[in-house]
Amino acid sequence: MDGDCGCRPHQDHREDFCGCSMHAEGHGYRRRFLTKAEKLEKLKSYAEELKKELTAVEEKVKELKS
Repeated sequence: MDGDCGCRPHQDHREDFCGCSMHAEGHGYRRRFLTKAEKLEKLKSYAEELKKELTAVEEKVKELKS
């Protein structure tokens, strides 16, 4: 058990995170449910990150071929 939150030992890369939702910034908890608008925004952001990753991979492939 963790001394601060009483839950299982911290297993995440961040020392202060154990998955109990008590360690979120701000309110002491992390929201579990998102609105449709929030889900849509997160998906759009994720898609943009994937596009950037693909562009970087394609650039690296070209670099390695030359």
